[in-house]
Amino acid sequence: MPKKPAKAPSPASAKTVLRALAKRPKAAVQKPAKVAAKRPGGPAPADTRERIATALEAIAAHLAATRTAAAPALDLNAADAFVWHPDGRLSTVPRVSRVEIDLLKGIDRMRDILIENTERFANGLPANNALLWGARGMGKSSLVKAAHASINATRKPADRLKLIEIHREDIESLPALMDILRAAPFHFIVFCDDLSFDGNDASYKSLKAVLEGGIEGRPENVILYATSNRRHLLAREMIENERSTAINPGEAVEEKVSLSDRFGLWLGFHRCSQDEYLAMVRGYCSHFAIKVDDEALEREALEWATTRGSRSGRVAWQFTQDLAGRLGVRLSAK
Repeated sequence: MPKKPAKAPSPASAKTVLRALAKRPKAAVQKPAKVAAKRPGGPAPADTRERIATALEAIAAHLAATRTAAAPALDLNAADAFVWHPDGRLSTVPRVSRVEIDLLKGIDRMRDILIENTERFANGLPANNALLWGARGMGKSSLVKAAHASINATRKPADRLKLIEIHREDIESLPALMDILRAAPFHFIVFCDDLSFDGNDASYKSLKAVLEGGIEGRPENVILYATSNRRHLLAREMIENERSTAINPGEAVEEKVSLSDRFGLWLGFHRCSQDEYLAMVRGYCSHFAIKVDDEALEREALEWATTRGSRSGRVAWQFTQDLAGRLGVRLSAK
C-alpha cells in the first residue's frame, strides 16, 4: 500500500524547531561536520540541518501567509447598519434594503408596539427583546428595518441606533459579538431574520445564555429582535418527538420551548384579509405614483393573489412590481 504523505508542520511547530536549532552551541554544529568531511559522499550534517532550517522557515512563512488577516479596526460611525461575520468582522451596509414604515399596512398594532419598545431602548430606558412570529410575507423583517430607520430619522449621529444582522447559522458566535458591543458607545439592535432550529441543532443554547441566564447576561446597550414563522422557534414534530421519546417528556420539552419565553415581547402576524391586501396594493401604487383605474387595479390584484394562493404584504409588493413593469413606471420614491 502507498505510504500516506506526512502532514506539513504547523507554524508553531516549525518555529519551535528553528528556535531549538538556533540555541544549539556552535561547537555542537561544527564538530560533526569535521568528522563527516572524512567520509566520501553525502552532505555534511551541518549542511543537512541548514537545509532543514531553510525548509521549515519557508513552510512557516507560507502557513502564516494563508492565515485569515486580522480584522480591521471597527468604525461604528461608518454606517447605521452592519452584518456580523463569525470571524469577528462587522461589515458595513451603506444602504439598507427596506420599505417606508407608512407602506406597511394591516400590522398597525404590531408596528406601534415595536416602535414604542425600540424608542424606549434608544432613550436608555428598559425594553424587551422581541420575537416577531407568524405568517410568512406579512412584513416581520420589514417592520424591524423600518422601525430602526424611523427611530433614527430625528436623532443626532451620536445618538443613532445601530442595526446589526446576524445570520441564523452564525448564532453560536453571538457571545463573541456581545463582547465586542458591550463597551461600545452606541445602542444596538441585533437582528436575526427567519430564526428557527431543527433536528439536533444545539446552537439555540448560545442564544438562551445571551437572552437570559448567562453570568454576564445581555449588555444594557444591546437588544435582540428576531423573526420566525414558528412561535416556539422549533418545528412541531421536534416538540412532539421530545414528548414521546424522552424519559421525562415535560422537562425535555420545557428546555426547548423555554427559548421563546426569553423574548419578553411576542408580536404575532396573521394572514391578512382581502381588504387589507387591497389597501397594501393601493398604498404602494399611491406611493410610487402608478396611475391605474381603481376597478381594474382591484380586479388584477385579486387575480394575482389567487394565482399565488395567498394574500400578504409580500404578494402585494410582487404584484406592484409586475404592474409597474408593465406600465413602464420606475419604483423610486417620489
